[in-house]
Amino acid sequence: MVPSLGLCWLRRWQIGFTKEWLAESRINLCNPSSTQAMKVLLLSNEYPPHVYGGAGVHVDNLSRELAKLASVEVRCFGEQDVKTGNLVAKGFGLDKNDFHCPENLASVFGAARRCVDFNAAGMDADVVHCHTWYTHLGGIMAKLAYGIPLVITVHSLEPLRPWKREQIGGGYEFSTWVEKTAMEMADAIVAVSSGTKNDILRYFKVDPAKIHTIYNGINPDEFKKVESTAVLEKYGIDPKKPYVLFVGRITRQKGIIYLTRAIKYMNPGFQVVLVAGAPDTPEIAAEMKDVIDSVKKTREGVFWVDAVVNKKDLVEFYSHAAVFCCPSIYEPFGIINLEAMACEVPVVASDVGGIPEVVVHNQTGFLVPVSRQNESPFLPVAPETYAKDLAYQINRLMENPVKRERFGKEGRLRAVEQFSWSSIARQTADLYKSLIPAGK
Repeated sequence: MVPSLGLCWLRRWQIGFTKEWLAESRINLCNPSSTQAMKVLLLSNEYPPHVYGGAGVHVDNLSRELAKLASVEVRCFGEQDVKTGNLVAKGFGLDKNDFHCPENLASVFGAARRCVDFNAAGMDADVVHCHTWYTHLGGIMAKLAYGIPLVITVHSLEPLRPWKREQIGGGYEFSTWVEKTAMEMADAIVAVSSGTKNDILRYFKVDPAKIHTIYNGINPDEFKKVESTAVLEKYGIDPKKPYVLFVGRITRQKGIIYLTRAIKYMNPGFQVVLVAGAPDTPEIAAEMKDVIDSVKKTREGVFWVDAVVNKKDLVEFYSHAAVFCCPSIYEPFGIINLEAMACEVPVVASDVGGIPEVVVHNQTGFLVPVSRQNESPFLPVAPETYAKDLAYQINRLMENPVKRERFGKEGRLRAVEQFSWSSIARQTADLYKSLIPAGK
């Protein structure tokens, strides 16, 4: 039953002509098409406590904010079993006892099996929303078998990550095919940056009208400067001495190898902290170790935290960094830059992908141009020059504490004002509503 117009105006009088009214009026009982009745199904590889990348951070935050607007179910890889208000998260395990394939293909076939399990469990959602290629097959089946509108968020694109052949061999051909099939049949695609939208149009036959740019976000209450230094001391890092920080996986696209090469060009007097784990392959892990061992022979204060750290510890690493560096050679968005900015850290980052839509040059940090190959894998044409350029901008900030503080304050302000998860969730919910047939 829809309330009378008088009741709607009474509610409006109670809360006033405020931004809260404008937000609430879109979902309250005065709106018969309220999103509270909408059922959303998110499919994701990662979900807490098993989060190792930006896509997992995205799904974690998006699901919690969407649950304030709709009924949300997350199906993911793992053993999760969560129910909080309108949010349910269910993990799907994997029994590999009957797998006799090469080890590097186990993750590929495991993803396919879980996607089948997602669908075999039954679905009554109004929309299915997939994150990363690992779940795209599940979205394809949901759309075809259940007739559910399919939404895909692009966190990265397989054609731009050919180095994954090192990791999964022929499985890369499968992941590329699954991604292409899902993208070209999706009812809507969310690009996490304008740069990502351009990449989608370049590599897929997709109607531009189906692509919607909705940025990643940040929770400023979780990512904010803290005073504690226990984690730094645990790893032997001197909290009284400035350091440049890297956070990310050990993978080609994150560009960490170029940052390690840049260390020899960095001025003496500050520390280098690399929070880097989850290597894509044994080969890149060995390459990383060789570079770090070599650097340590000529420079003190280089720390490699070879682990995926929890959020609380991560915030401490950010909070005491003098400079954060993101040397990615491929980065659709770069949520780590937002995390650093929210903790009032100036950023030195590569000028690629969606990064310049987050980091404002000479306001929240410095962008470093990198001349890359014209085709994938887009490796730097002059890797040593790129390493020198990274070091140059890091040195500039390290020499200027006043500018570091100003950039840090500006970064925090930008992160809070421009990238809130509540706004992102509302934009996403509005997209869902546009795909659901009237009267459903």
